[in-house]
Amino acid sequence: MTIQPDHDERMMRRALELAAAAASAGEAPVGAVIVDPASGQIIAEAHNQPIALCDPSAHAEILAMREASRRLSNYRLTGLTLYSTLEPCAMCAGAISHARIGRLVFGALDPKGGAVASGPRLFEQPTLHSRPTVEGGLLAEEAASLLKAFFRARRG
Repeated sequence: MTIQPDHDERMMRRALELAAAAASAGEAPVGAVIVDPASGQIIAEAHNQPIALCDPSAHAEILAMREASRRLSNYRLTGLTLYSTLEPCAMCAGAISHARIGRLVFGALDPKGGAVASGPRLFEQPTLHSRPTVEGGLLAEEAASLLKAFFRARRG
């Protein structure tokens, strides 16, 4: 199956739906979707849940990778595409590298906590064994608006 040109946008829109669900649950609105680019099928999806799970590592990307690994019975997610509404942090970027994700597509930049295009730029470090292809900025305004509205309401 050939991936259609609007596939990336559809997958990011799904990630945005998951981010909105996180916001409704009182979690920072970040969503992630993992897709097999060969078939176009969603393998796993998740939203932030560190509060609900009492787990500081329960970021959307980590939870999606855990689910994908369970479904595929493999800790290596070689060649899969991960869509995230927000630039991954250092923890998530490290896990993406360890999982051998083939492609990362993210929405909004995270100048404070991001580690891909901002901050340490983890994937540019020479010591990494695996680097995904990275594309940032897909539906960035929508993702950023969701985050801004969530934190504005929390500061109330």
